[in-house]
Amino acid sequence: MVKIDTFAVEQVLPFPRTTLAIANQNQWMDKYETTAKYNIAETCCASISVDDLCAISDDKESNPLTQLQSTKLTYGAIRGSDKLRTTLSNLYSARAPVVLPKENILITAGAIQANFLLLYTLIGPGDHVICHYPTYQQLYSIPESLGAEVSLWKSKESDGWQLDLDELQSLIRPNTKMIIINNPQNPTGAIIPRDTLEKLVGIAREKSIIIHSDEVYRPIFHGIGPADPKFPPTILSLGYEHTVATGSISKAYSLAGLRVGWVASRDKAIVEALANARDYTTISVAQIDDSIASFALAPDCIHNLLKRNIDLARANLAMLEQFIESHRWACDWVKPQAGTTAFVRFNKMGKPVDDVAFCKMLQERTGVMLVPGSLCFGGGEDFKGYVRIGYVNETEILEQGLNALRDFMEEGYEDVPVVKKLVRR
Repeated sequence: MVKIDTFAVEQVLPFPRTTLAIANQNQWMDKYETTAKYNIAETCCASISVDDLCAISDDKESNPLTQLQSTKLTYGAIRGSDKLRTTLSNLYSARAPVVLPKENILITAGAIQANFLLLYTLIGPGDHVICHYPTYQQLYSIPESLGAEVSLWKSKESDGWQLDLDELQSLIRPNTKMIIINNPQNPTGAIIPRDTLEKLVGIAREKSIIIHSDEVYRPIFHGIGPADPKFPPTILSLGYEHTVATGSISKAYSLAGLRVGWVASRDKAIVEALANARDYTTISVAQIDDSIASFALAPDCIHNLLKRNIDLARANLAMLEQFIESHRWACDWVKPQAGTTAFVRFNKMGKPVDDVAFCKMLQERTGVMLVPGSLCFGGGEDFKGYVRIGYVNETEILEQGLNALRDFMEEGYEDVPVVKKLVRR
């Protein structure tokens, strides 16, 4: 029987990483997001409707829903429509020396299924996986559940949440099969720059190790531009066959309700293996979802949609930065360069607060929802005092949420307990 850790970002109470999932365990997001007055834990760019999408697009003659009204709702294209896969092929090939064929792309039910299929198909007992950390828990808990050994490649806040390649070299074993990165990174908003990616590829190529890059927050780059030599390209553009990228329409493109993601790889054999494994889960993505995603990512729409979201990220991040600068007595951070989330540490006189208690008290008293770092990104002592804030929601919601948080800092923060003792592992 496969045993999977409780998915902490979705749960209520803190559990160690060795605890097994319980079917009726309440989940953090499920419990709190439905009652939150100000949800500033959201990780997607502010969601939009199909009407909004049509208004954003330069193509004023088309509507993906109208086109589907006379379409028979079969399973559709099993691997994803030619239109959607061709669109993604063009996006991945734009700055790459070699075109990525559409046959090397598999459409999935969100990036979460793309990640799961990749790990379920390629990783098993006896394998060793190295995973970028902190990151989305799925990326290290699923390999563990499949019987693999997992080493955490820890990025360091003192270095701007950057990764140490010498440390990576020390983690590699004879049975290392995969290195997993998250670029841009959730929850910190940091990037892995081009030079680090290039050196990473060189290390992996020498050992024939697969690199899996979760790029679900790409291309929301608001603190760095393509002309900067550190600007991170997709992992698929660096000339190494054994690379895999996963992405979705949810985070960067404001369309989480479509449940459309994808796996793309330079290694066609990996895509074929994943396609075979997916037959045991979902047969295909819904035609409606595929059609709307194709419309959103088409040249007539994608540039306007990304401009909307990057502009929103910049404006909202400035608002969050203003809050943090005015509360340096209680919080600090490394300012995000990309993505939609920030990792903020709250303290009292240098001692980290109990972030779980803080988040619960904040929601109960003000309706502001945040995500506790020690619970949802490690399940232990690694990130005591940290909270994840999602800042690319509607500006009005963020503004109201920060105002309520500001009031709490003045009137209720003194009630938040500190961590009495940190146990170092």
